[in-house]
Amino acid sequence: MNPILRNILAVIAGILIGGFVNGMIVTYGAALYPPPEGVNPNDLESIKANLHLYSIAQLLVPFWAHGIGTFVGAFITALIAVSKRIGLALLIGAVFLLGGITMVVMVGGPVWFIILDLLVAYFPMAFIGGIAAIALKKS
Repeated sequence: MNPILRNILAVIAGILIGGFVNGMIVTYGAALYPPPEGVNPNDLESIKANLHLYSIAQLLVPFWAHGIGTFVGAFITALIAVSKRIGLALLIGAVFLLGGITMVVMVGGPVWFIILDLLVAYFPMAFIGGIAAIALKKS
């Protein structure tokens, strides 16, 4: 297969699989740490209006979803890619970071959470995912 095409497919696979993992963690994390009473988790306006009621554990669910989704997406991308594995893994981090910034603009949140999420859940996790895939391929 053409290396450029394989790298493009690696990025697409990373975005799709990482996004799926993110969504599953958000969905099933809400079962472990349900939103506060009266909040509709399917309505962004409801979440935004009641964000002050969320506990730290409830806020960490999306943080873990963002971090693990990014890690998995970057890992898959670096595993499939033929070249520029770390760069492509970081591209996944950038794509997911854009999603994170979009959510911050749409929903907001406590400053500590926004800082933690935007600084830790995306580029560091993408880098670690890329390194892990490279290490796995070498073994």
